[in-house]
Amino acid sequence: MPMNFSVIHTDKETQARAGILQMERGSLETPVFMPVGTQATVKSLSPRELEEAGAQIMLNNAYHLYLRPGTEIIREAGGLHKFMNWPKLILTDSGGYQVFSLSLLRKIKDEGVEFQSHLDGSRHFLTPESVIGIQNDLGSDIMMPLDECVHYPASFDLAQKAVDRTTLWAGRSKKEWAKTQRGVLFGIVQGSTYPELRKKSAEELKSIGFQGYAIGGISVGEPQDLMYNMISFAARELPAEAPRYVMGVGLPEDILEAVSLGADMFDCVVPTRYGRNGSAFTSCGKITVRNGAYSRDRTPLDPRCDCYCCRNFTRSYLRHLFNTGEILGLRLVSYHNVYFFLDLMKKVRASLHEGRFASFKREFLSRYRQKEG
Repeated sequence: MPMNFSVIHTDKETQARAGILQMERGSLETPVFMPVGTQATVKSLSPRELEEAGAQIMLNNAYHLYLRPGTEIIREAGGLHKFMNWPKLILTDSGGYQVFSLSLLRKIKDEGVEFQSHLDGSRHFLTPESVIGIQNDLGSDIMMPLDECVHYPASFDLAQKAVDRTTLWAGRSKKEWAKTQRGVLFGIVQGSTYPELRKKSAEELKSIGFQGYAIGGISVGEPQDLMYNMISFAARELPAEAPRYVMGVGLPEDILEAVSLGADMFDCVVPTRYGRNGSAFTSCGKITVRNGAYSRDRTPLDPRCDCYCCRNFTRSYLRHLFNTGEILGLRLVSYHNVYFFLDLMKKVRASLHEGRFASFKREFLSRYRQKEG
């Protein structure tokens, strides 16, 4: 399944760019936000609702699906697309971050990672090769290799060891992928907050050769300015002709800044996680609709939004749903948030095509930072 990525427009004031990524199953326009469906579902939302909201691609997590329901069940069902009835593109994260976050339950060595399931304590051993095999069974369109992510702060020595292991695993992943050449395999740049390690990681991955590159180990507790610096540095080291995916960055202001720095793809659980807790993203900032201030507020979540929730329901009604524990409340706010993020990216792409991205970004952030409440 070959992939073709073309940059269509570049911004004159920033490094932002608009492009088209084409694959056998379909194409998507970049910059793009990928809703996160960790366990083959974007929490509380149906595939039809995601399509209606404008989703072009979804992210699933190979680690979680390997544990439940198991790759054999999904393979027998015809792959993830048929299993979850999602006709568009799917990117699968290897689950490396999830494994490495289990610091008390795993052991890392060059051969792979031994870990205990966070579900039942059962022991498993993942290798770069087996992770590719899992994603083949899932039928992923875009695969991520097993990598080693370190938390912030990390010592230089620890970060360097993680880069070396990530490169080692990237090479083994590429060899395993080449046996079938199903889907597309990205490389993942690591290096924590050390520019020299980011450069080393990018150069080594380029020498292996991938059709796309991700910037990992970002948004793991580091200050915002440092996060932006690492995205900027890594993006400059990566090939201009390949898509650049910043992993796990998901607040609107961070996405816009990363777009300015030349990033093309994003994912985050923020829209649905915040939605389940009654927090909505709006053009005037984030609001917590559960608050008493909205008990008699008959305006929509965001008067500038055209989603189903904003066209049909008031803040007062949504607050009532949350305060009475009705599932509809979290569904509606989650849907609105996903729509808001996807619509933001649609507007970003339009501004790039029209040569006005820098002014769009300034205007959006000026209004967004009003922080209505």
